[in-house]
Amino acid sequence: MNKSRTRSISLLFQLGGLVFSLLFVSIILILVKSQPLEAFRLIWEGATGNATRISSVLVVWVPLLLVTCGLLSTFTTGMWNIGIEGQITVGAIFTTGVMRLFLETSLSPVLVITISILAGMIGGAIWAGLAGVLKTFGGVNEIFGGLGLNFIATALNIGLIFGAWSRPGVASMSGTEPFPEQFWLPTFQNFRVSIWSIAFAIIGLVIIYFMLQGTHFGLRLKAVGKGMKSAFRMGIPTWQHMMLSFIICGLFAGLAGAIQVTAVYHRLIPSISSGYGFMGLMIAMLINYQAIWLAPIALFFAALNIGGIQLPIVLKLDSSLTGVLQGSLVLFVMISQGVKQKFLGRK
Repeated sequence: MNKSRTRSISLLFQLGGLVFSLLFVSIILILVKSQPLEAFRLIWEGATGNATRISSVLVVWVPLLLVTCGLLSTFTTGMWNIGIEGQITVGAIFTTGVMRLFLETSLSPVLVITISILAGMIGGAIWAGLAGVLKTFGGVNEIFGGLGLNFIATALNIGLIFGAWSRPGVASMSGTEPFPEQFWLPTFQNFRVSIWSIAFAIIGLVIIYFMLQGTHFGLRLKAVGKGMKSAFRMGIPTWQHMMLSFIICGLFAGLAGAIQVTAVYHRLIPSISSGYGFMGLMIAMLINYQAIWLAPIALFFAALNIGGIQLPIVLKLDSSLTGVLQGSLVLFVMISQGVKQKFLGRK
C-alpha cells in the first residue's frame, strides 16, 4: 500500500474518532435533556466570541503547550511522567520564592523576573529529576513515584500559602500577596495574555520538535523508548538518557509554573498547576507523540477549557462536560488507531 493511501486511511480513522467522541457527548447531552448543537455553539462562542475570550484561550494555551512539550521527551523514552503536575507546582514555588527574595533589592524588575523564571525551570527540573532517580535507581514505577511527588508538591504549596508566605494577618485560599506590577511579565493592553509567554511557548515547541526530529540525541531517546535492552547493547547509555528526558520535561514544566506566577496570577495560588499536566498527558497521547500536531491540538483543548465556562451559565450544565469531551476524544482516537493498525495489517 503506497504512503499517500496509508496517510489517507490514517486521517480517515482519526476523523472517525473525532466523530464518535462528538456523538458520545451528544448522547450525554440528550440524556440530560439539553440540545447538543446549542451546547457546542456555546462552547465555540465562549472561546472565540470576542478578543477577551480569545486572549483567555491563549493564556491557557501557553502553559498547556509547554507542559506537553516536556511530556514528549519522557514519552519518547517510554516513561509516563505522571508527576508533571507536581513539577509545575514546584516550578511556581521556586519562582515565587526567588521573586520574594529580590523584591526589596535594587535589581531591575527585568532581571528579577528573568532570575525568577530560571529558578522556576530549575525547580521543575529538580522535582522531575527526583521522579527519574526513583525510577532509575530505586526501581519505583514512574507512575507511582510521580503521583507521590504530586501530593508532596501540593502539600508544600498549601503549607507555604497558609504558613511562611501567608498574607500579613490573614491566610487566604486566594494565595500569597500579589507582586508589585513592575514584577509582572508585560501583557497586551486590557488583556491577560503576555507576548513574552507566547514567545516562550513557541520557542519551546521549536526546540522540542527539532530535538526529537533532527538530532542524534533525539534519535537516542527514541532508541531507549523502543527497547532499552537493545539500546544498551548498541552502546547507548540508557539510564542517563532516561534521566535527561525527565530533566528536560521538568524544565518545561517549571517554565509553565513560572509563567503562571509571573504572567497570569502574579502570585502563588493553591491550584497553580490548573490541571494542565493531566491535560497535557491527554494531548500527548492524542497526537501520538508527534510534535508537529502539538500547537493546534493544544489550542483546541484550550478553547474547550475556556468555552466550557458558558455551559453552566446558560444551560445550567456542569463545565466538566468539556473534560468529558476531551477525554472521550482521546479514547476514541486511540481506539481508532488500534482498529487502523489491524486494518492496515490485514492489507
